[in-house]
Amino acid sequence: MADEALFLLLHNEMVSGVYKSAEQGEVENGRCITKLENMGFRVGQGLIERFTKDTARFKDELDIMKFICKDFWTTVFKKQIDNLRTNHQGIYVLQDNKFRLLTQMSAGKQYLEHASKYLAFTCGLIRGGLSNLGIKSIVTAEVSSMPACM
Repeated sequence: MADEALFLLLHNEMVSGVYKSAEQGEVENGRCITKLENMGFRVGQGLIERFTKDTARFKDELDIMKFICKDFWTTVFKKQIDNLRTNHQGIYVLQDNKFRLLTQMSAGKQYLEHASKYLAFTCGLIRGGLSNLGIKSIVTAEVSSMPACM
């Protein structure tokens, strides 16, 4: 429980620090989100390397995505992904209905515009993990109602 609180505090301070140190132009151009995503990318690469060192090779992309949804997500966020959907053509949608990094925010629509700041690190985390498993990907996040994200 304590490690979860520390992770949440660290994440919030990381987002706050990147935005405080940025100049106005960087915030407007999205460079802060890029910095956070790059941080997540590196962390995702390291975590996947550590988590998969004793596992067998994955058969295909779907097995990799199942690993991300079950094992990886559970280790990082203490719960599995709520829903994994695919069109069987390389597009996967992961849905978390109670995303821990957004639960401290209000459930109303007033903070939807700020949600992307708090999802950038996680997008990088997934992209870095997939990259280390040999999958080039584009990871985006979408929030229609707090604290759920896709």
